[in-house]
Formats: sequence, structure tokens, C-alpha cells
Amino acid sequence: MKLKLQYLYLLAFVLIVIAVAEFIGIQSIQVGSVKISLLPLVFAILITMVLGLSIFRKGLMKKIYSKENVGFSSKYLIFIMLPLMARYGADVAPRLEEILKVGWVFIIQEIGNLGTIVLGLPIAILLGLRREAIGATLGLGREGELAYISEKYTLDSDEGRGVLSLYIIGTLFGTLFFSILAPVMVAAGFSIEALAMSSGVGSASMMTGSSSALIAHSPEMTETINGYAAASQLLTSFLGTYTMVFLAVPLQRFMYKLMVRGEKK
Repeated sequence: MKLKLQYLYLLAFVLIVIAVAEFIGIQSIQVGSVKISLLPLVFAILITMVLGLSIFRKGLMKKIYSKENVGFSSKYLIFIMLPLMARYGADVAPRLEEILKVGWVFIIQEIGNLGTIVLGLPIAILLGLRREAIGATLGLGREGELAYISEKYTLDSDEGRGVLSLYIIGTLFGTLFFSILAPVMVAAGFSIEALAMSSGVGSASMMTGSSSALIAHSPEMTETINGYAAASQLLTSFLGTYTMVFLAVPLQRFMYKLMVRGEKK
């Protein structure tokens, strides 16, 4: 009964945070010639991050941020994402003909997923990481990478700690980063369609943050942005596993052996 009561506290807390974030609404910050739109989703993340600090985790907040609640939230996050995935499919359908005309672009963009290895692995090695770098740089650290690393190395391994760290960092800061980056790239001259395509990086929350920021900038292109972003997200989710297994993993092993010689395995 005590455990169920903690879940009720968690549900009430989530609803209050959502209400506060929606009350704040979309806020814009002008930085030079760049207009950055901060969405309710960003405020919700910031509120939960701040309240999760140790100085606030007292009394009722300590119960809300308990290990049981954190574990429960992580375990059942996928069920919350399922309706969102269904919404992606509904967004893709009206723009299907237009999307198929540039279909090859969506496929080529999958090669961009290798950037976490090409750019991230050398930096991780220079920072002193070793086996942890394998888990941390295999991808964006979403569910696909988490599943692969946990199956191959277990989450108690160095590789597992690497992918878990990135998963947590991505969850906390990824959406905020993409929400800010999207309008900055628009101001830099990139087309809305290209940025909508690049929003589908394999993370539902990051895609939502990026596409919502683009919609806030160009509301007249809402259908196009949603369609392109959703198609990209679906394709990344589908092809991402094959890209990881057949391209990312061999490339990472090759680069790791070159940069870390004489390591005991």
C-alpha cells in the first residue's frame, strides 16, 4: 500500500508540473538576431531537474524522487511513448507522397548516426574514458543502444555505465538542447524542411522539442514539420538498429583498437 501511495504522489507531482509548464506557455528570448522559443516541455524538464536537487529532496519531495518512483518511471516510460509513436504515424500519412519524393535523403541521414563515434569516441578517449566510452559513444544512448549494451556487456559493466550515463544526460538535457538548437539553426539559414528531417534522431522527447520549436518559429508549416520530423523519427527507429549493428559497432571496434593499444580485455 505504501508503494502504491508513492505512485499517487508521483502522478500528482507530474500533473502539477505539467499544469505549471503549460501556464508559463511558450516564452521567447531574443539573442542578437536569433529568436529562441522556450516551450512548456523545456520548463517542465527544468522544474523537475531543479526540484530533484538534494537541497529540495526533503519531506514529500524525497518520497516523490525515491528510488522506487525513479525505477517505476524508467521501467514504464515506453508505455507513455507508444501513443506518441501512433501520433507520428498519423502525421506521416498526409505528407506521404511528398516524403517519398525525398525518401533517399531520410536514408542517407542515417549515416549521421555514426557521428557519435567519429567525433565522440576520440574526445571520450582523450578525457580518460576507456571501456565506458564504448557505451557512451555507440549512439545517442537511447533505448536501442541501451538494449544492445545491456545484452552484450550487462549494465553493471564499464560499457553499461557509459551508456546509462549518456541515457540519463540525454533525458535531462537533450530536449532542452534541441529546443534551443533548432531556432538557432533556422537563424543560421538552414531550411525548415531540412531541420524537420534532422529532428528525428531516435529520441521521442528530443524530436518533440526540436519540431515544436520549429513550429513555434513557422506555424504556417506545422503539417510539413510534423510530417518530416515524424517520418525521420520512424525511419531512425527502424533503420537505427541495423545501422548500429552493421556499421556503428564495427567502426567503433576498429577505432577503439587504434586509439587504445595494449588494453587487457
